[in-house]
Amino acid sequence: MPKATALVVDTLTSQLDVLQNEWLSELKKQGTGADHRISESELAQQGRELLQLLSAAVATGTDIQEEPWRAVRDFLDRLSRSRAQQGFTSNETATFVFSLKRPLFSRIRAAAKDAASLGDATWAATELIDALALHTVATFQKSREDVIARQQEDLLELSTPVVKLWDGVVALPMIGTLDSARTQVVMESLLERIVETGSEIAIIDITGVPTVDTLVAQHLLKTVTAIRLMGADCIISGIRPQIAQTIVHLGIDLESVTTKATLADALALAFKRSGLAVTRAKTA
Repeated sequence: MPKATALVVDTLTSQLDVLQNEWLSELKKQGTGADHRISESELAQQGRELLQLLSAAVATGTDIQEEPWRAVRDFLDRLSRSRAQQGFTSNETATFVFSLKRPLFSRIRAAAKDAASLGDATWAATELIDALALHTVATFQKSREDVIARQQEDLLELSTPVVKLWDGVVALPMIGTLDSARTQVVMESLLERIVETGSEIAIIDITGVPTVDTLVAQHLLKTVTAIRLMGADCIISGIRPQIAQTIVHLGIDLESVTTKATLADALALAFKRSGLAVTRAKTA
């Protein structure tokens, strides 16, 4: 084992309690735990656990991608995921690891016998802490991306409510821009609802869709085709004058699709196709 690494190992193993206290003080100075998202006791426990794992792993070498470092990587992965769920930023998460530098350097300086050994050990400790922090940030970013992806999926499901208007008639009021991912969710939700209710007519209302371009029209046509394959009929409502002009200018063929200007018109047509009629009640 190189002398520089040996000094780092000796510092981590023999000075664990001192390092933990000084590390916790450093974290407090930088504001970690001030907003009570994490308690001081939990912070101290996490610091001690990481120091114990480090002292065991560093004795085998300083390449954190090696098998002896698996426990350290797993700990940092759990830490990063929990920080992401608690709303910490990547900087705040990385600070947990980077804050170990000052107390570790201080202990190394006190134990070093000459300037050369001090420089070598400090550089070895710097590379180690930096590698651990980079691993932590990478895991944090992946965790944040997973959280955002789940939130987007939840929003897509919430933004595509399929409403049963009448026996045999369901409607899907759409708000916002259509893209491939959302079209897939729309199609799945609508088809499942058609099967559940046994509906024969589905109304897609696009009043809340700001623009209709070639891509949006293609998505709508795919949805209409899927509905027809399920044995139901489809009516698209909410064709405003501006959207109608856009469709004409783009040369989009919607002749095979029944369209109406408003949801009320589409519902009236659905009633007519179902053999129903709406009449005003006689006044007393």
